[in-house]
Amino acid sequence: MEQSKIRNFCIIAHIDHGKSTLADRLLELTGTVLKRDMKAQLLDRMDLEREKGITIKLAPVRMDYKGYQLNLIDTPGHVDFSYEVSRSLEACEGALLVVDASQGIQAQTLANVYLAMAADLTIIPVLNKIDLPAADVERVGAEIVSLLGCKFEDILQISAKTGIGIESVLERVIADIPNPATSVRGNSQHTGQTRALIFDSYYDDYRGVILYIRVFEGEISKNAQIKMMATSAPGIALEVGALKPGMTAGTKLGDGEIGYIVTNLKTTRDAKVGDTVTLSNNPALEPLPGYRNVQPFVYAGFFPESNEYYQELKDAIEKLSLSDSALQFAPENSPVLGFGVRIGFLGLLHMDIIRERLEREYNLELVVTNPSTDYQVKLLNGDELDIKSAADLPDPARIENIKEPWIKGEIVVPQEYVGPVIQLISSKRGLQTNLSFMEQRALVSFEAPLANLLTDFYDQLKSLTSGYGSFNYELDDYRVEDLVKVDFYVAGERVDALSVMVHKTEADRLGRDIVAKLKEVIPKQNFQVALQAAIGGRFIAREDISAYRKDVTTGLYGGDVSRKKKVLAKQAKGKKRMKRFGKVDIPSEAFTVMLKRD
Repeated sequence: MEQSKIRNFCIIAHIDHGKSTLADRLLELTGTVLKRDMKAQLLDRMDLEREKGITIKLAPVRMDYKGYQLNLIDTPGHVDFSYEVSRSLEACEGALLVVDASQGIQAQTLANVYLAMAADLTIIPVLNKIDLPAADVERVGAEIVSLLGCKFEDILQISAKTGIGIESVLERVIADIPNPATSVRGNSQHTGQTRALIFDSYYDDYRGVILYIRVFEGEISKNAQIKMMATSAPGIALEVGALKPGMTAGTKLGDGEIGYIVTNLKTTRDAKVGDTVTLSNNPALEPLPGYRNVQPFVYAGFFPESNEYYQELKDAIEKLSLSDSALQFAPENSPVLGFGVRIGFLGLLHMDIIRERLEREYNLELVVTNPSTDYQVKLLNGDELDIKSAADLPDPARIENIKEPWIKGEIVVPQEYVGPVIQLISSKRGLQTNLSFMEQRALVSFEAPLANLLTDFYDQLKSLTSGYGSFNYELDDYRVEDLVKVDFYVAGERVDALSVMVHKTEADRLGRDIVAKLKEVIPKQNFQVALQAAIGGRFIAREDISAYRKDVTTGLYGGDVSRKKKVLAKQAKGKKRMKRFGKVDIPSEAFTVMLKRD
């Protein structure tokens, strides 16, 4: 295909503003998918995406329209998957910015616009859901004009659900988005050698490693000898083609095109997202600028219910990590839970999705520990450690200071909720840094320690603002704080997997809360079980689980009461002995007790 006839673009928006529905209408209008094969959210291929109604993985598709090749990438909207959006932007020349006509601009809309501007993309504003009774085209249009600096008449007004104005979207894509030959990105640094960027990849049990690529220079033909520039892994392009939306094989992928390559690579480590594919017989000297490494900042331990499944868990995580560049993991060993893996995530939703994928796609039964963030510890001898679990904290006598990660956040809310939102921020040790107003909404900028936002900040924000608040954040820096480790003891034994790092001022309250929650989930034993929270050698909270009382007097009918007392005294003596030798089975819910809502 001539480069002048190619358009590469993606759809960006906040959650639930209609990206996937718009993609459905475009596929329908261009005839890429027949009406009888059409279903809602066609590009959301995962069961999880359909159940939760969100896009998790980016999805490329090729459409043919009036002699043009239109390559579309549908992207996720949730803040935890913003790295998927940034990867999509690198493969495109333009973006459709979709805004809900009733909700207006939200926190993730702003974040995605900044990403698109940083990537030098042509942005086409699209006002969706204009058919809703609550749609306010004038107000939301004014917000878009002030955000992008465009004219009101430049904004496309559509309804992806009913199909109003969909044709105008395709016409604008052809007219406004530059083709690969004339764009800055497609034209920069031409070297004469073949170079293609891997923007996504996954492992197929039957076909091996499959790469989604954007060719920036040259062409890759079927059966060509290829090489990954970062890992130097050689391979063969067993099949090349486009996604329409199923895999449609072709003979080659040319300059400016987006498509897939089925490779003969057997391991997931050989082809990393962001790597450059080149030809072995005429390799490029310089790789394409890839992606910056995404740093996870939420960590949790994943353990199989039985140690015999440890290798299966490790293999499954390796396969998932191929297409998820944010997923970082290291082996972990716990005296209580055995062998497992400590995994780094970009947020709690990201963690939840990975857990569900491991359980569904790989049939694993998992125990997941409380999520925590990472901490930078400076020792008195000058050494610096990066710890990802409270259990790894060295002896406090050797520590000079501990730094914890702080984030910069933005919350967009209707003006009447500003007061409660600022109170919520300060209750999390946060600092409000700026407050600005746009139409009937306010943008609250703030800084806060990440650890305090991990568990239920988003839920509290939604309930405080009647569901209207939206939240976006990015990692800022690490700051020295007065932090302590709170340990938890069950029946006198310390359980390392339950330990948490917390600010000294919040330690007592957190200790009491968690001990009370543990009392609800740990079942009764035949002896009394003490649950305690401690900082070092000082206990700060305690709850007792009373003994499960078996009725030992059922066989006694009448007679002298002393017989009854003798039997009960014998039972009490036995319980004392059980207490001394007792081991408590701790259910898996106890390890995620911090996620348990009040």
